[in-house]
Amino acid sequence: QVQLQESGPGLVRPSQTLSLTCMVSGGSITMDTLYWTWIRQFPEKGLEWVGAMRWSGSIYLNPLLGSRISISRDTSKNQVTLQMTSTTLEDTAMYYCAAEEGLGAGISSWGKGILVTVSS
Repeated sequence: QVQLQESGPGLVRPSQTLSLTCMVSGGSITMDTLYWTWIRQFPEKGLEWVGAMRWSGSIYLNPLLGSRISISRDTSKNQVTLQMTSTTLEDTAMYYCAAEEGLGAGISSWGKGILVTVSS
């Protein structure tokens, strides 16, 4: 089973770009069948699927987040990066990196999550 560790800033100013990295160990991010998914949880609210990258490099993004979201990867470092532009206070949430064996198939591994606060 793979292990995932999120990293990035805990505090972002409104309108700035948020960049979060998911370091993957115990398996390659190009491993067949796996999707690397970003999910966030708002304070006292439910989960929101942000986007995912397939092992092949294909990207799937939440259309509600529009063009603010991008996902990239560095195969040499075995990590996946989420970028979110034009952040607002409403982007304050716990951000999780997760692995699943098929888009929407169910999470098989979770990172511990990272709290991101958007505040001036």
